[in-house]
Amino acid sequence: GEAEMESVRRNAEALVEKMMKGNDASHDAAHVWRVRDLALSLAEEEGLSSDPHSMQIVELAALLHDIADYKYLRDPSEEKIVENFLDQEGVEEDKKLTILRIIREMGFKEEVTGNGSSDCFPEFGVVQDADRLDAIGAIGIARCFTFGGSKKRLLHDPSILPRSDLSKEQYMNKEEQTTINHFHEKLLKLKDMMKTKAGKRRAERRHKFMEEFVKEFYDEWNGLN
Repeated sequence: GEAEMESVRRNAEALVEKMMKGNDASHDAAHVWRVRDLALSLAEEEGLSSDPHSMQIVELAALLHDIADYKYLRDPSEEKIVENFLDQEGVEEDKKLTILRIIREMGFKEEVTGNGSSDCFPEFGVVQDADRLDAIGAIGIARCFTFGGSKKRLLHDPSILPRSDLSKEQYMNKEEQTTINHFHEKLLKLKDMMKTKAGKRRAERRHKFMEEFVKEFYDEWNGLN
């Protein structure tokens, strides 16, 4: 019931706080809270709010989606943390499997080669779209430079061109990458990868803002502005 869900939610939030404490601000707890709020609001727009089970799947998947992120994985057993948590909280098996499946399949690296999850169910779509919305627009720009800075990456090097037709391996191998290239390799592609109508609608504005930013960046870099 509602009280049970409240307790699972609070425990999930505590787990997020604990696990993400050491992360840079591009993947911290605040990112997770924003994704959770976006996911619930997209879910409502997509008509899922009449089903409390759907909303719980959306909320828990959004809360737990970055706990075992490959970019920060310190230890392979962290993959198990989410599963153990859901078991401990007594989340029903089918709900648990759905949550784990959303988390496992929602990353960009799975889809960068075009073979992402085609059997998209509504809970999956809203959580993935929410995570992608937080990667574009003003906050997306801020997160991108934060992540690049944490990896001591160059802002831009005109001699390093964005890579096209990335394989999953190439995408995950970030050697010699510049932060501005990440806009071309990933962030500017996200608008067209949105799965839900609500997500697409919100992506438009953020995408436009990001395009203007990138253009302005190059103009200033090249001394035109």
